[in-house]
Amino acid sequence: MSTFDAEKIRMDFPILQLKINGKPLVYFDNAATTQKPQAVIDSLIKYYSEINSNVHRGVHFLSEKATNAYEAARKTVQKFINASKPEEIVFVRGTTEGINLVSNTYGLKNLKEGDEIIVSTLEHHSNIVPWQMLCERTGAKLKIIPINKKGEIIFDEFKILVTDKTKFVSVAYISNSLGTINPVKKIIDYAHSNNIPVMLDGAQAVQHTKIDVRDLDCDFFAFSGHKIYGPTGIGVLYGKEKFLEAMPPYQGGGDMIKNVSFEKTTYNDLPYKFEAGTPNIAGSIGLAAALNYVSDLGIDNVAKYEHELLDYGTKKMLEIEDMRIIGTADEKASVISFLVGKTHPYDVGTLLDQLGIAVRTGVHCTEPLMNFFKIPGTVRASLAFYNTKDEIDLLVKAVQRAQTMLL
Repeated sequence: MSTFDAEKIRMDFPILQLKINGKPLVYFDNAATTQKPQAVIDSLIKYYSEINSNVHRGVHFLSEKATNAYEAARKTVQKFINASKPEEIVFVRGTTEGINLVSNTYGLKNLKEGDEIIVSTLEHHSNIVPWQMLCERTGAKLKIIPINKKGEIIFDEFKILVTDKTKFVSVAYISNSLGTINPVKKIIDYAHSNNIPVMLDGAQAVQHTKIDVRDLDCDFFAFSGHKIYGPTGIGVLYGKEKFLEAMPPYQGGGDMIKNVSFEKTTYNDLPYKFEAGTPNIAGSIGLAAALNYVSDLGIDNVAKYEHELLDYGTKKMLEIEDMRIIGTADEKASVISFLVGKTHPYDVGTLLDQLGIAVRTGVHCTEPLMNFFKIPGTVRASLAFYNTKDEIDLLVKAVQRAQTMLL
């Protein structure tokens, strides 16, 4: 048993004290976005109250303070994911922009007609559509790693898909819909043995498990701040220096240049080559506060406690009559996607909301995955370290009540 004190931690999150429809908020929509601790909220207030200024452009006091805080945030991210140097950390709006940056720079430069890109059946639309767009522009082809009925990638099928035409692999570390933890280290090792670079969509991984990009040896890794208790509108693209150096800029404008003339522009050094315009300075500072908060808790402690919640929640949910859990992988993060009898996910979610319980319903931006299971979507309860077993008990009772009302 974990000694994790979730009740104490909950006091750090002001929004968790809310009541919805007269009932205490039970927030199980963490895969969509996590709530923010007071430390993150305070960091945003402090920035706008005390050091608000643009970065890299002024010699005055506030600009220097803002620049120092912004670059300190980059180093915090570097340490959190164990990148080799801060130059490998590019601030973006989120995972989606990070993937699009890679597809539009590395992809356009290196892929041609007849080349192949591999993704999996488990992917979020954000790790499907950018590669489809790249294929439309280059004539490359998209190939899909199949999964089994438990929602697990079939690794042997992945190996069969890899040919001398395969030029890029991009997969989710953890499925947002099912919680499946993919065998990304094996995928990376096998791809690298065939000289194929690999990108990881880390949006659902960075908050649940320790990330060490050097140990993983991934070539690119993207995640979003709001998934790990930070602000919205800020995220990170990690890339190995050798790839980032060779990639063209993604956007043009201020801060990504060294010199501009009407004849020629010289681009800035890493990582600024990819950070055109005024960045989300407050967001980066808030993200650093969030990462420090999680680091203080200990990501291993978080993972252990969330696994306890997952085990407890799965057992309790399966006690409900006509319960069907979608996604039963042997290796899972704290996501329980389910259907109850023939009731529609939206109807269940709406009734749960009336009882103060926030869940996500629908296809979760994974429509091909839902088509694989031949279902219209699921109700998804995604758990975080501030959730409790008592809240899971409330969810079970609420689902049973909804089930009765929808018969």
